[in-house]
Amino acid sequence: MFNSSHGSLGRVVMHGLAASASAWALSTGTAGAQDAGAPILLDPIVLTASREGALDTKSRYVTVIDRDDISQQQETVGSTAELLERMVPGMATASQTLTNYGQTLRGRNVQVIIDGVPMGTSRDVSRDLFNISPSNIDSIEVVHGGSAIYGGGAAGGIIYINTLQASDRPLEFETTIGAATSLSNFGSDALSGRITQKVSGTRGNMDYVLSFSREQTRGFFDGDGDRIPPEPSQGDLSDTGTVDLMGKLGYNFGDQRLQFAVNYLDAEQDTDFISDPAVDALPPGDAKARALEGLELADQTSRENLVLNLSYSKEDLWGGKVDARLYYRDYSTRFAPFDGRPYGGWNALAQSFLESETYGGQVTFNTPVNGLAAHGANLIWGADIKNEKTSMPVTVFDGAAYDASGGRQFVVIDPERTFMPELTTKSAGIFGQMELFPTEKLTLRAGVRHDWVNASYDDFTTLGQGNAIEGGEIDYSETTFNLGAVYAATQNVDLYASYSQAFELPDIGVQLRQAEEGFNVGDSNLAPRITDTYEIGMRGNWSRLSADIAAFYSKSDLGGVLVENFSLVQDRTKEKIYGIEGGLHYTVDDRLRLGGTFTLQEGTGKNPETGDSIALNSYRISPLKLTAYVEYSPKPWWDMRLQVLYSAGRDSAFEDGVGFGGREVEDYAVLDLYNRFELERGTLSVGIENLLNNQYHTVFGQLLRNNANSSHVAAQGTVARVTYNMTW
Repeated sequence: MFNSSHGSLGRVVMHGLAASASAWALSTGTAGAQDAGAPILLDPIVLTASREGALDTKSRYVTVIDRDDISQQQETVGSTAELLERMVPGMATASQTLTNYGQTLRGRNVQVIIDGVPMGTSRDVSRDLFNISPSNIDSIEVVHGGSAIYGGGAAGGIIYINTLQASDRPLEFETTIGAATSLSNFGSDALSGRITQKVSGTRGNMDYVLSFSREQTRGFFDGDGDRIPPEPSQGDLSDTGTVDLMGKLGYNFGDQRLQFAVNYLDAEQDTDFISDPAVDALPPGDAKARALEGLELADQTSRENLVLNLSYSKEDLWGGKVDARLYYRDYSTRFAPFDGRPYGGWNALAQSFLESETYGGQVTFNTPVNGLAAHGANLIWGADIKNEKTSMPVTVFDGAAYDASGGRQFVVIDPERTFMPELTTKSAGIFGQMELFPTEKLTLRAGVRHDWVNASYDDFTTLGQGNAIEGGEIDYSETTFNLGAVYAATQNVDLYASYSQAFELPDIGVQLRQAEEGFNVGDSNLAPRITDTYEIGMRGNWSRLSADIAAFYSKSDLGGVLVENFSLVQDRTKEKIYGIEGGLHYTVDDRLRLGGTFTLQEGTGKNPETGDSIALNSYRISPLKLTAYVEYSPKPWWDMRLQVLYSAGRDSAFEDGVGFGGREVEDYAVLDLYNRFELERGTLSVGIENLLNNQYHTVFGQLLRNNANSSHVAAQGTVARVTYNMTW
């Protein structure tokens, strides 16, 4: 029968949630046991980490994904990015490659946070969702839309990823063994595997959890049975070995808690294939990318992420609660080589890699306001600081050897040359948000944040043109606001409205690496972007039915800094994005449940030459997205789920003559099947992705990231995954 372990796919919890708020980590409850034939009711989900308060009073759309949802979806998707694609309305479709570029939320960038630590870097490399394996994720909360309470980079929303929690037992082991294979081209080249070992427990005042995950992916194959080549501009997930280690040690004393956590991920690709450049001779979009064997490259696509995290909380301080955190992050990632010889900003056959080191601190107080105690007034306030040093060198290769080998041989002539100089970014922010309950049915909120940012760099010489650029620095100081109200119209229905601002720094690094002679760091194109978002919504929860819907409108006076055809585009015109999203979930009885989500959005900017309104490209604005599922339990020991993802076509950017990202997008649908069997000891899960072996290209694959067919990568055909899990 159904319980919280199966089938709560991305549900939005809508009413009667427990109220709790502090700093940057969240935990979720589970559903209570139900009588046979009764609808499934959820125990409260307790949010212990949002700066914005409890979910039931949030004046915005929120999606919560628990551990059992994650385990279920892991059998039918290949990454966290694909998991979010299927579960979160408002989120664009995934690329099925090593990038979340184009996977926007409400048409704008998201801030990814793991256990309270932001995963973004000042040079945005769009790999934030690939810094942890789903095996080590306990829960995910997605807050839709920007907010003044958080720092820069959250105009589209915030994705909180909370890692595994300790068991209540003194000692518990959990072992997971899984395998996956393509069914469109069955063979050893398609066989992947993973193993996860977790040990955790609670002894007295101390709790601990240690999880080790090792995964090896092999080749990916499309619906025609052809090998999918590595995406040449962003990198790929095939033929990659991944190690993911997560550990926590917590100690409780009185009303206080101290916890130390470490997260480490290391993933390295080792493939013999490239995307055949020969297909680029055909008109873009007329041929799919094809794999060509014979790659000779010492250092392939990789990523390494180390986070050390020390947190402290006290339940009773000045009548409220305090949470504090210190963290350190060491991050590096390497891209595939790029033939930039035809482009002035590169003028070399080179492979870029990013190295980043960050340390920071956060403190959040949750304090009652005694003077307004009759109205339940509460103030959430605090501060955060961050110091980040990020550089992006390149390895330069011999162009003649590359040409003679047909693009397969990379002979190093310079292991490290400056592309983007080391950029030091120091930031600090203070914030406060008041929550007030004037009546039993009405909740009001108002918040403000002020950010100070200093970015500096030393003298350097550009890679492409050899321009000597003097060092410089730039300071930012911005104040943002948010307002919100929630009205309990009935016992089952909440109505809400909100206005919020979000602050985003420009990508300074992408401008530095293509700086012209006499580059001026005070140029207007380095101005920050402030996004205003308006949202209204409804959420309802009845005995068998839960439903939610939200409409939003966001605008900004400046667009983002773009790179088109590997050259910098300086025009930053006004933008507006609007849309509607929602979901519905219905429990028929204790054996059958169904539901789905929808996402509809559009966005426009300005033609810099004519001033006319023009559609934003399809990397920014995803086509209409629909999801639906049916869950059924034929037997008490057998659960099934059939789910479909439909991505519609989009041609507005194409019709408006948009260049980069403006290609016409065709629709596609993907059907997945999941089965879970409770065995005498442990569970067996069998998932099939793309059950009908549909031959298609994702939106990312259709848009041709490098504007050529070698980036026209097809999506995966049918993939079967089998996993055995045992707790002992």
